[in-house]
Amino acid sequence: MLGLLLFLMAFLVVGVLAVKVLFGLILLPFRLVGGLARLLVGVVGGLVGLAFSVVGIVLAVVFGVILLPLAPLILLGGLFWLAFRAGRHGVARAV
Repeated sequence: MLGLLLFLMAFLVVGVLAVKVLFGLILLPFRLVGGLARLLVGVVGGLVGLAFSVVGIVLAVVFGVILLPLAPLILLGGLFWLAFRAGRHGVARAV
């Protein structure tokens, strides 16, 4: 009786392992495609992040080198423009 029980248990374990291996082999191409897609998305995401970093650095340099030294002149130009606009007496137009 015990031998029959052990035989049935071994048969069940071998069956479960066979089904597991079979499903693993069936799903292997999908796992490979998923891994390849994950790798591709990671590379593209890294390149996009690098591009945005470069754009940010370029904008920071442009702001620091060009616009920051011109800030007093831009401020004076804005004040002159406001004074000029305040001196004009025109009819208010509906937008």
